[in-house]
Amino acid sequence: MKERRNAMFFGDQHKTISSCYEMLSRKVCEKYQLTQMEYDILIFLHNNPRHNTAAEIVKIRKSTKSHVSSSLKNLESRGLVKRVQSTDNKKHIEIVLLEAAIPIIEDGIKVQNEFAKTVLQGLTQEERRICTEVFNKICKNADEYLKTGGVKE
Repeated sequence: MKERRNAMFFGDQHKTISSCYEMLSRKVCEKYQLTQMEYDILIFLHNNPRHNTAAEIVKIRKSTKSHVSSSLKNLESRGLVKRVQSTDNKKHIEIVLLEAAIPIIEDGIKVQNEFAKTVLQGLTQEERRICTEVFNKICKNADEYLKTGGVKE
């Protein structure tokens, strides 16, 4: 029973971390009149320049196609991103951040730094290293489970 309680606790606690990040990023969203999804996409594109297609945003962020698509349309209409079609493959469309997005990205980086400082406060460098290592393993395990549909080999 104790193991079950710990698993449930862990499953619920990730929401606390996400809520903390969203609370911190809310001021940027309000300042620039962005939805959380639009903000997240801009920050994602900045932090992951090689994963700059709608399909990759959906896959890596585990977002729905419809939300990503509508958010990208809004960002494009506001001049924050543009879609660039590949000359080799007409189906390959990259999303490029535009200069107008720079102030949002700069404020977003400040939010990310504030978030890290907030959630890691009181941890030693060694504890931070261990935390990062363990968190990466947890994410890898969850990602593998999702990729295999829960089927173990």
